[in-house]
Amino acid sequence: MEEFELTEKKDDILRHGRELFKTKGFKDTNISEITKMAGIATGTFYKYYPSKEKLFMDIFLEENAKLKNQCLQSLDLTKSPLEIVGQMLSQNAAGMNANPILKEWYNKSVFDKIEKLYLEENGLQAVDFLYDSFLELVEKWQAEGKMRKDIDSKMIMMIFAAVINVDTHKEEIGLEYFPQLLELMTKLIMKGLEDCSD
Repeated sequence: MEEFELTEKKDDILRHGRELFKTKGFKDTNISEITKMAGIATGTFYKYYPSKEKLFMDIFLEENAKLKNQCLQSLDLTKSPLEIVGQMLSQNAAGMNANPILKEWYNKSVFDKIEKLYLEENGLQAVDFLYDSFLELVEKWQAEGKMRKDIDSKMIMMIFAAVINVDTHKEEIGLEYFPQLLELMTKLIMKGLEDCSD
């Protein structure tokens, strides 16, 4: 009975935290509002989460995994690797911009804190922007000769992660160049990855 109650309280914190982060954003949401909505004492929050950042990170990761799964499910796998990766990047960007929690990715002051915590907890291997299903797709392309085999599939995933992370440097690159730059960069990278000639 006690374990069920603990799970229920944690679920309430997650649900109300998600709701407040969506409507008010990370910066303007505070723990006392979350606990008030969840009907628990502020001290109870800390039994489940050491900080607002940790709660936000867990919610962000859930939302991100949902988005990536939706993107992957909607891909037309009969297309070329370039078209599929283009679809994935486009759908990912649209989904990130449409979700207020995921949109915090572009808020440098917020995401620097979250990313630091994330890396401390999960290490560098957790930086994959996608998950095993997309890695399997890359390995399939390599086996079919549609993608270079001399580059490890996990390294290819890191290349894709780097393309996704360019988004956080839009302002430095210049907003007027950014969409075209991302498209051109993706095409050049994919051309290099698809070039299977020895």
